[in-house]
Order: sequence, then structure tokens, then C-alpha cells
Amino acid sequence: GDRPRLGPQWTWEVLPDKDWVSENQRSFQPFAVGPFWVHPSHNAEGIPPASIPLRIDAGMAFGTGTHATTRGCLELLATLDPAGTVNAVDVGCGSGVLAIAALKIGFGPASAFDFAEASVEAAAENAERNGVELHAWLGDALRDDLPAADIAVANVSLPTVEAVLPRLSVGRVVTSGYLVSEQPVAPGYRHEARRELDGWAADLFVKATL
Repeated sequence: GDRPRLGPQWTWEVLPDKDWVSENQRSFQPFAVGPFWVHPSHNAEGIPPASIPLRIDAGMAFGTGTHATTRGCLELLATLDPAGTVNAVDVGCGSGVLAIAALKIGFGPASAFDFAEASVEAAAENAERNGVELHAWLGDALRDDLPAADIAVANVSLPTVEAVLPRLSVGRVVTSGYLVSEQPVAPGYRHEARRELDGWAADLFVKATL
């Protein structure tokens, strides 16, 4: 008769326990983007004199700043004029790097929120490391009331960006979290600028009434 058919053959090995978050932090090398010098706590050497240092430890949160979407947002933020006192809000803040960058270039007061508690904790801790005051809170961008602000940053995903834009009461918003082949549908906003990096895009939108 027919020989029995063998299923997939699986092999595995037991890896030694590792703190993968710490491993990621150790592999995070300082880098420049726009006027910013982004670095982890354990590597604060060689900061260029004219740069704006951002000391970021992600912990269990997303975002040391190295991802192309974050870098694109940082570049666009650096082009904006924070003249006067300009409120800022970071939607889905992860490690808080974008809100902290906004504070460092003169925006503020600033708040940041995320649905992940680890992100809120990381954002608050990173703000303290950078000597800035950031109100970090636990929130859902699609359900909770969002604070009015002069500028918002939302480095999330395309569907979330498109859902959040109509819920924001802001003058300008920097968005990312999607590919260069995509662009948010943004009724009521006009598109002002775009940055493309490693196949990812970041956009600046301005309220059309301004």
C-alpha cells in the first residue's frame, strides 16, 4: 500500500533568556536628523555643539527615533516656526520622541498620549531625561476627546491617521506611518510638504481655513 505521508518536520532550539529590549537599546547608535542629535542614555558622547540633543530610551515602547517614519516627522517638525507659545500634541506617542523634539525647538506646552501604558511611562521618563515638561497620558485616539492644539504629530498608521484627522482641532499636523505610495485622505486640510525616506513617507498638513 501507499507509504504514510509525513507532515512538516520541525526542529527548534532553546535560546538563552535575553532582555531583547536592552539588546535593542545597545544596538541603537546616535544619529543626526535635521537639527537633532538622537542618542540613548548610555551613549551621550560626541554630541555636535550646534545640535539639539534628544536623549531617548524606548523601554518597552515603540520608537527610539531610528525608524524612517520618525525621522521624517523630525525633519518636518524642524521646518516649523514655533513663534510664541504653541501647544503641541503627540498622537500615539510611543517613546515620546516627537513631543520632546517639539518642546526642544520651542513648541509648548505639549501633551502626548498612547493606548499602551508602557509608552506613556516611557514618554514621561524620556521627557524627564531631556529636562522638558510633557503631560503624558493613557488615551485612545479614536474614542477619547482630543485636546485642541496648534500642532499635532501622528506617527501611527494610514487608517488611524485618516480617522484621527477629522477629530483633531489643530492648525498644523505632521503625519506618518505609511509608505511613499500612500497619502492620507485629509478633508479640510491642504498638503504642505512631504519627506520620503527608505520607502516611508511623512507629510505636513495645514487646516485649509488658515
